[in-house]
Amino acid sequence: MATHHAHPLRAWIRRCCQDERGSVTAELVLAVPALLLLILLIAQFAIWAHATHIAQAAASQALSAARVHRASSADGHAEASTVLGQLGAGPLKNPHAAVNRGPQQSTVEITGEAAAVVPLLDLPVRVRAAGPSERFVTPGGNE
Repeated sequence: MATHHAHPLRAWIRRCCQDERGSVTAELVLAVPALLLLILLIAQFAIWAHATHIAQAAASQALSAARVHRASSADGHAEASTVLGQLGAGPLKNPHAAVNRGPQQSTVEITGEAAAVVPLLDLPVRVRAAGPSERFVTPGGNE
């Protein structure tokens, strides 16, 4: 009876292909940076949302100050600067307020950038608020 032995090279290749030593390390090298990037992107989005809320609060307060009877654009701008100074020091970078009080409508626009967590990812923040300008009207319809 002849014994048939497997070719030694085939046996060695089969052993090497089934050997999984080091596979966990290779998987970690790929998975950990991807997971960290995902966490940083989530944090970046949260900071952008917070910066947008700060800009909305500043725009709302500035609009309230600018649209009242006998107010001016400067009143709205001063209120925006106050609110941005109190709230916007961290997540909202380079804030700018543009206030316009017209006879019919007042508008406020707050712009800036969200603080960067992920390098090379600059997220702009832009909020606009508008409302009618208050004016005194006599019962006869005259201002």
